[in-house]
Amino acid sequence: METLPESMVNEVEDFIDFLKTKHAKYPPESDRKSNLAEEPKNLYGAARGTIIYIADDFNEPLDDLKDYM
Repeated sequence: METLPESMVNEVEDFIDFLKTKHAKYPPESDRKSNLAEEPKNLYGAARGTIIYIADDFNEPLDDLKDYM
């Protein structure tokens, strides 16, 4: 660094500051793996028993859409 012109020394110092800031925000890779959130469990069937009533004409076409059929 002693042989670099002043403008390049400033660039190198800025880059070093950038790297320090970047690595201060994010822990090392080994620490990140241990802090990962668990993958959500499958919720298949989680709503079982919550639907109490389905109308008999549930699958029938809506009156508003009869012009398009």
